[in-house]
Amino acid sequence: MPEKKKIKVKVKKRRLKVKKILVTILIMGILVLSFLYIKRLPITNIYIVGNNILSDKEIIDISGIGDYPSFITTLGSNIKNNLMENNYIKEIKVQKKIWGKVYIYVTEKKVLALYNDKLLLEDGLLVDNNYNVMSAPILIGDITSIKEKFIKKFSLVDNDVLLKISEISYVPNEVDSERFSLKMNDGNLVYITLPKITKINKYMGEQSVYLGILFKIISITYIAEFGASLCRDSGYSAIGNQVEFFGKIMILA
Repeated sequence: MPEKKKIKVKVKKRRLKVKKILVTILIMGILVLSFLYIKRLPITNIYIVGNNILSDKEIIDISGIGDYPSFITTLGSNIKNNLMENNYIKEIKVQKKIWGKVYIYVTEKKVLALYNDKLLLEDGLLVDNNYNVMSAPILIGDITSIKEKFIKKFSLVDNDVLLKISEISYVPNEVDSERFSLKMNDGNLVYITLPKITKINKYMGEQSVYLGILFKIISITYIAEFGASLCRDSGYSAIGNQVEFFGKIMILA
């Protein structure tokens, strides 16, 4: 039998593309280092919006970002949770913007009154007046029996109107057990019941009365003088004088 010829199979050795591997490693290294660098970048600016009672510094300290930590790893939810533990805060909104800027929008609870040397907040909490809030009206009298209703109704009073009230006195009588007297900063005394408390939002005080009188005088004077001038220009001087006299009578009325 003839010998079978052995066929040699040439195995091609794959050449390692060293250059491509080195470039890939280099790119990956740059990406990793860039990520680590960006991760370490701190918060650059903190903006606090909407606070009146709490100071900016206190809000920043409570939020846990007083040392300006990493912008990337600092979560807005953590900032919010930290701040919501404060009794004065009602709502928090956190926004992170480019260039490491953090905006914290604060909504504080409304202070209804100073009651028994403590601040009565809109959610019913009585807290120590650690911030020396002096703009709140003083609540006089024992409102224990109607406290929940008082809080619910007075929470509807506008903030600018609350600032015009110096004292709130609980003065029930035989007819109405929910009667209050409000001593206004302008010296007026207003009696009102809880069901009608929102009507106090229309209160403008003596200043508005004076402005109304002034507006009336200016309006009547202008109209009378304008009418009198038209009459005189038309040759009716006597009628013009009568219009002018009638205007003066209207001002005094």
